[in-house]
Amino acid sequence: MKLHEYVSKRLFAKYGVPIPKGDIATTADEAKNIAADLGGKVVGKSQVLVGGRGKAGGIKVVDSPEQAYDAAKEILNLEIKGIPVDLVLIDEASSIQTEIYLGITNDRAARKPVMMASAAGGVDIEEVAAKTPEKIIKAHIDPVLGLMAHDILELALGIELKSELWIEFKNIAKGLWKAFKNYDATLAEINPLVITGDGHLLALDGKMLIDDSALFRHADLLEMQKSTEAHQTEVDAKEYGLTYIKLDGDIGCMVNGAGLAMATMDIIKHFGGEPANFLDIGGGADEKMVAAALKIIISDPNVKTILINIFGGITRCDLVAKGILAALEEVKTDLPIIIRLVGTNAEEGRELIAKADMITAKTLAEAAEKSVTAAKETASREAS
Repeated sequence: MKLHEYVSKRLFAKYGVPIPKGDIATTADEAKNIAADLGGKVVGKSQVLVGGRGKAGGIKVVDSPEQAYDAAKEILNLEIKGIPVDLVLIDEASSIQTEIYLGITNDRAARKPVMMASAAGGVDIEEVAAKTPEKIIKAHIDPVLGLMAHDILELALGIELKSELWIEFKNIAKGLWKAFKNYDATLAEINPLVITGDGHLLALDGKMLIDDSALFRHADLLEMQKSTEAHQTEVDAKEYGLTYIKLDGDIGCMVNGAGLAMATMDIIKHFGGEPANFLDIGGGADEKMVAAALKIIISDPNVKTILINIFGGITRCDLVAKGILAALEEVKTDLPIIIRLVGTNAEEGRELIAKADMITAKTLAEAAEKSVTAAKETASREAS
């Protein structure tokens, strides 16, 4: 589960990480009042669980409460990647000398958490890793011993942090580790962690991903996120036990198994297409779950075609076919549907969909290629 920036930063602050003064607003009037309390010069930041907020106009720096009112009004009327903005964080503006990246995630190969620091803060860390990996300093954390002082010193030296900031950096690193560990996170990052004009460290942004399997231990976080989920479709998917993540493409995918879903998205991109979602119906999906999955895909206005790729092991292909037909009776669509059924009761499944207006494929490559072609044709028809 993704946490909003303001939630992540408050969790960090609980463990001693310094963050800017600020509060959440749901209206322009609230934003104006918060800005007045903070002295006028503030940053308004849309709270949505997707990237690209700045480019979409979702982050604005202003100099007065009146400007904060106008900025918040504009931000709260935005939709960023299909998500309406209903929360804006009003933070006290900070002067910035230097931007640093600091984060923790799990290194599956090492079977340990790893803390990473980089002097190239404020930039997508994946971009830094791809282009200049030497700029990322890593320290693996022993799960039993925890984050050690020598690990923190190694990171500070690696990013050439001034010695007068080592104590602050140590406290922030320890706080981030405590938040990561105590909230069962799979990612906790501060980007940027800035050196301010008066020579102190401050976490301007924060991000946390929480392991869904551990949410029973964090009912407070679960309740907090219910009203501010990234997409209503993600909420609906969870209710049916589906794993759904919205993406930016136009080919809707319904697949059983995370590995097969990833392979399906990869091969779509190989043939020049873009997946619209990651949707795993799981190994034991029944007719109701399949119908729910198809409805979720169809509800995305960006989808131009649908690719259904099912390997029938535990999941029976005939039940998948019944779910598809049941969903299409409730939610009418003229989108082309490409379906590949392989495995348990595949023949029975194919017989059920034989009379429906769907395109079949024997291999994943064939299914992906047909999906890319169908998506382009649909887009062309809509454009004309």
